[in-house]
Amino acid sequence: MTAAAELWRHSSPEGTQMYKFMNHVNLKYGLTLNDYPSLYKWSVDNVGDFWGEVWHFAGIKASKDFDEVLPSDAPMFPRPDFFAGARLNFAENLLFPANAEVDENATAVITATEDASHLAETSWADLRDQVRRCSNALRAAGVKENSVVAGFVANHVQALTALLSAATLGAIWTGISPDNGVSAVLDRLVQIRPQVLFSDNATLYNGKSWSGKAKTLEVVAALKPHGLKQVVIVSSLPNMEDGLDEILALGDIEATTYEAFLKQSPANQPLVFVQLPPSHPLYVLYSSGTTGLPKAIVHTAAGTLLQHKKELFLHCSLSPASRMLYYTTTSWMMHHWSVSSLSCGASLVLYSGSPFKPNGYLSLPILISSLKVTHFGTSAAYLTTLEANNIKPITDPSLDLSSLEAIYSTASPLPPSTFSFVYQAFPPTINLASITGGTDIISLFGAPCPLLPVRVGEVQCAGLGMAIAVIDSSSDSDNPVPVSPADAPGDLVCVKPFPCQPLTFFGQDGQEKYRKAYFERFPGIWHHGDFVRIDPATGGLVMLGRSDGVLKPAGVRFGSAEIYNVLARFFSQEVEEAVCVGRRREIDRDEAVCLFVVMKEGHKFEEGLRKKIADTIRRELSARHVPGVIEECGPAGVPKTGNGKKIEVAVKQILSGMQVKTNASVANPEALEWFKGWAAQREMEERLPN
Repeated sequence: MTAAAELWRHSSPEGTQMYKFMNHVNLKYGLTLNDYPSLYKWSVDNVGDFWGEVWHFAGIKASKDFDEVLPSDAPMFPRPDFFAGARLNFAENLLFPANAEVDENATAVITATEDASHLAETSWADLRDQVRRCSNALRAAGVKENSVVAGFVANHVQALTALLSAATLGAIWTGISPDNGVSAVLDRLVQIRPQVLFSDNATLYNGKSWSGKAKTLEVVAALKPHGLKQVVIVSSLPNMEDGLDEILALGDIEATTYEAFLKQSPANQPLVFVQLPPSHPLYVLYSSGTTGLPKAIVHTAAGTLLQHKKELFLHCSLSPASRMLYYTTTSWMMHHWSVSSLSCGASLVLYSGSPFKPNGYLSLPILISSLKVTHFGTSAAYLTTLEANNIKPITDPSLDLSSLEAIYSTASPLPPSTFSFVYQAFPPTINLASITGGTDIISLFGAPCPLLPVRVGEVQCAGLGMAIAVIDSSSDSDNPVPVSPADAPGDLVCVKPFPCQPLTFFGQDGQEKYRKAYFERFPGIWHHGDFVRIDPATGGLVMLGRSDGVLKPAGVRFGSAEIYNVLARFFSQEVEEAVCVGRRREIDRDEAVCLFVVMKEGHKFEEGLRKKIADTIRRELSARHVPGVIEECGPAGVPKTGNGKKIEVAVKQILSGMQVKTNASVANPEALEWFKGWAAQREMEERLPN
């Protein structure tokens, strides 16, 4: 197979931290590693030595060093105890980064929205003081180690302060974006019983102010029986109600504004970072919820910190001279990833709002230009939108994009044509990196690399220390077989421990849920459902979507169960059952969510019901959850196994034009035949001229 076309190489790789790290390893271990493939091989062949070197080279601030990186021959499950004996604090590593000279008067954070007049800068000294006051106020409110602090907040400095303040105390932080509906919020937060909730009074999106009062009140009322004690309202938009009186009227709930909450901290009370074991819980993120409620994934402090710093410092070359803008919500793992840029001394631009307001397609490029952003992250869907509309910011003489060093794209595979387009639309000196990882690891399997070229359609490389492989999807669970030939597509797996493996799933039976999620398909080997091909010649990864039933329209990852939950709650009288899958064919730029319903006897599927389902999903979950296709199933209904389990993957493969692969016996094969006919009919209709 011919190697994919090369689009970029670093102009001076010898000056990068990745190159310096390679020389450091050579010097310490008497090696002659001379390129990324040899460094990568050493990192996965010597897992303990590698992560120990990253700890010291990238700079982890700890009050006590580790006794050992991990036990020899440690399995992946149960999760090994990385860096046993160490004591550290995640927030301290972000606010006082090691191996980085930071001027306390320099800008640490810029908060930006669609309204340019509300741009706000926060210095390192100011950020540290806000965290001092907020963490002390949380402590006074009874928050301690392992307490849960939640944010129903947009991407702004107050959200960052709350996150860092929770981490300062050893509490667990979980963030949910305010564009989520009440059902989606409660499906997550009721499970983990937050003691404190930070919530925005309103948000600005697409040129319109949206009050958060009603949703917050409903969320607070539902969480009150589950341990919620304190609500802090962030006045994100002036002249919008904060709803404090209504919250207080619920009784037994303390409620105040963010500003008043910070004033509860005595002026002379210092900032104290609780020193904790490396495996101490830091974040809860949520799985796709393919079956049942979204699973609450617990990520560790040191695992998250070390993995992020490896990626940001070595793979992305971040430094105190860098400025990171990642277009994300607080729900997405890329928010947590970008926040860790502070650990490299870099500054952050926290943006909330539409990417296309107030200046159309040039809105974010104008922000990149005016704020001198060096590293810009976004979704593949955003870049394909620019391509579809032929938007080339570099041709606009009013923009100065000379500071831009890198563009990161994730959430869904970046089409090959978009790779080439980005190098026409932005400075050709940028490192365009399609990256891939997941909520499950709160980081990356496929990463940028300053020592390798960028090639059309490929993720540059597997990240250091991540021992990935591609397994034949039809392999038996107890006998995983590598794909043959080596460049064939298959399931992405990881075969050796890595520190950002989750600690557990929150709640009862957490360890068993964890095992089933990642180690049931291939016992002892990490597997979370990515379909991939690796080019043996370049080492580049070509992401082919999901191999399971997870949905990812426009890069927003969620599970079919979230849709089923809404149907069960609001349409139980009309809808008997349903199947919801993603459809992405080779010709499609993005995945489309397709929902097929089986009607109850005496009810008909009509246009009014289709609209009602769409409107309800939009209200209860978000606009991004609304299926692009809502249809009635054929007479055979939903395809199922002999024990009654829906066969989502087979339906997804049929709709996506793939060969059906299922290890299960199909109780009603005529249902699969109906979907084949539906897919063929839809394909024919789409080819007809308008």
